[in-house]
Amino acid sequence: MGKTTGFLEYKRQNESYITPEKRIKHYKEFTIPLDEQKLKDQGARCMDCGIPFCHSGCPLGNFIPDFNDKVYKGKWKEAAEILHKTNNFPEFTGRLCPAPCEEACVLGINEDPVTIENIEKNIVETAFKEGWIAAQPPQARTGKTVAIIGSGPAGLAAAQQLNRAGHKVTVFERDEKVGGLLRYGIPDFKMEKHVIDRRIKILEDEGIVFKTNAHVGKNIDANALKDEFDAVVLCGGATVRRHIPIPGSDLKGVTQAMDFLKLNNQYVDGLVDFKDVISAEGKNVIVIGGGDTGSDCIGTSNRHGATSVTNFEILNKPTEGRPAHQPWPYWPMKLKTTSSHQEGVERFFSISTKEFLGDKNGNLTGLKTVEVEWIFTPGERPQLKEIEGTEKEWKCDLALLALGFTGAEKTLAEQFGLQMDFRTNIEASTKDYATNVSGIFVAGDMRRGQSLIVWAISEGRQAAHHVDAYLMGESHLPLKDDSDLPRV
Repeated sequence: MGKTTGFLEYKRQNESYITPEKRIKHYKEFTIPLDEQKLKDQGARCMDCGIPFCHSGCPLGNFIPDFNDKVYKGKWKEAAEILHKTNNFPEFTGRLCPAPCEEACVLGINEDPVTIENIEKNIVETAFKEGWIAAQPPQARTGKTVAIIGSGPAGLAAAQQLNRAGHKVTVFERDEKVGGLLRYGIPDFKMEKHVIDRRIKILEDEGIVFKTNAHVGKNIDANALKDEFDAVVLCGGATVRRHIPIPGSDLKGVTQAMDFLKLNNQYVDGLVDFKDVISAEGKNVIVIGGGDTGSDCIGTSNRHGATSVTNFEILNKPTEGRPAHQPWPYWPMKLKTTSSHQEGVERFFSISTKEFLGDKNGNLTGLKTVEVEWIFTPGERPQLKEIEGTEKEWKCDLALLALGFTGAEKTLAEQFGLQMDFRTNIEASTKDYATNVSGIFVAGDMRRGQSLIVWAISEGRQAAHHVDAYLMGESHLPLKDDSDLPRV
């Protein structure tokens, strides 16, 4: 695979960025692609591994060495065909995935790994540019009907797979446009929304029906839906947001990150005016939470023109390199510096917010913190200890809570009579994604909890196989054994 000595001849080279000073003036993607020869060189770095660990690192099981080899040889159409065999939406993962495949790359043992994610993105973009990605409606219909609730990556993947099997698929989305968190949780500077729209057009041309402003359990009766369709697949995500139960959390200016990001995405899409967004303009912004959502809040705040942007993370500062207790090929918890961090932010680790401070009108004016340390005892849960004498007050006009999600909303579970587990995910068999109610299946974050886009696509594909088997007695849709994959 690739050039035999390619990994010795070429160094890792990824696409570059427009300067922060220029890119924070707009919401468009700002990457500068490599030219074709440099992309071929990056494909040439892929080694002829005896065991390609990137396969197991990828939740989709992408045939990574195979498409790298085709890129190296300039066979872009064949690369696109290989990529789409396992991944319905590489234009999403090629932009947004944290690339566990790269952390599992054999070359990464002692060198920089292959730029798998960027190669993937360029394969699919070349395929769209050349017109190789077109609608492929099924040759025959089975007469069976399936309802998909939720149009995020899990729902879209399940819908396309089940439609390919010949079933009539209808996707119900409670928001005004399709895409779930891809549309409303991911800022345009990470993925412009025409990337979603062009794929949705293909899915529609293949025969999938999308119904928006269709909130099952609210303006659509759940049980009537169950009676109307032969199977129902729940792909609504883990959308219950985590709060901070401290004094002052009800002050004006203490805001959930997803509310902040969704309104801004709607503004960029022309659906609302800027006066209707939660603006960071001229404000001292503190983002609480050090994950990807927090990073997105930082990039958005800088584009608004925030006076200052500060980021708090309660966990210890990760190491720059791979920690000793997380050896290759496992996913390492390393310090992640994103393009949004590079645009301007002051980051603090091992810090806990104790209280939000406000004025007499109920407006947020600041917050109090304390530094913390983590006590690790073998066999016990880590204990958080406050460090005496480290209390501090911070000026803050807008606090964005990027604390993740605690599980699925209960509306559908209650109306369908579904069981939920102790993490408030909808309980389903790990064998076939079936719930305790016959004909109802669940996939994605709603089943496994908050996770990655690549896992959501994988879950949607897996669930589709089992739904197809439930409807037809057997299924020829692909099924991947993911029982031994690390849970990223």
